Amino acid sequence: MAEELPNNEVYKVNTEYLFSYGTLQFESVQMATFGRHLTGARDALSGFEQASIEIRDEATVALSGQTHHSIARFTGRPSDTVSGTVYAVTPEELQRADAYEVAEYRRIAVVLQSGLRAWVYVDARQHQSPNI
Repeated sequence: MAEELPNNEVYKVNTEYLFSYGTLQFESVQMATFGRHLTGARDALSGFEQASIEIRDEATVALSGQTHHSIARFTGRPSDTVSGTVYAVTPEELQRADAYEVAEYRRIAVVLQSGLRAWVYVDARQHQSPNI
């Protein structure tokens, strides 16, 4: 169950926000990637739709337990939304998330429906994805 994001000033100094709509929400993936269970808040990303791609990287498949993962594709239509969870992470944890994601994903900065600016992994094969 998603919880409210941490709200203390000390934590906010080195905080990045990471929006996940897929396997980074799995506790097993979080433990292997970040060494801890993340708590977050439900949110959504407008202008994107969710699709599925086959993952060929054996280590990623072993970690997630899935051969197909969700991927966000830019549409530009405000009516298209991807639901997920936003997590507060450290810059070091963000780098660990980069290492977990396969080449089909790239990280971009977006503004979520809540108004929070966060990082999200989207389809790297699209050339239309905005850098907001």
